[in-house]
Amino acid sequence: MTMTIAEAGQKYGLTADTLRYYERIGLIPRVGRGAGGIRNYTESDCNWIEFIKCMRDAGVQVEALTKYVALFQQGDATTNARKQILVEQRAQIAARAANMQKMLDRLDGKIARYETCMMPVEQVLRRKSA
Repeated sequence: MTMTIAEAGQKYGLTADTLRYYERIGLIPRVGRGAGGIRNYTESDCNWIEFIKCMRDAGVQVEALTKYVALFQQGDATTNARKQILVEQRAQIAARAANMQKMLDRLDGKIARYETCMMPVEQVLRRKSA
């Protein structure tokens, strides 16, 4: 089964322009074309789109991903280099996640202070003004 660029874009929440751009810069391997030069996205192409979208959503830089795809296309001799890219990206994502957790903890603390300090004071003030 194949998909058009519009169908693939809809399935993965990407625009046709984004898919063309990803292909042009090597983020996804060249997509086969049918009659009239229309792109036919295969299951393999869709797997690449899904992988790239997941990585981009996680904040992985385009440069790291294009390097990964280029190495993948070179074959099994690049397995260690590809793994190293993934390990490095994972470390960066983990650091961002830890930072986000600190921000969440701080917000949770602020929200708790509102519930324990600010809201009771506001209720007392409302009663006095009523």
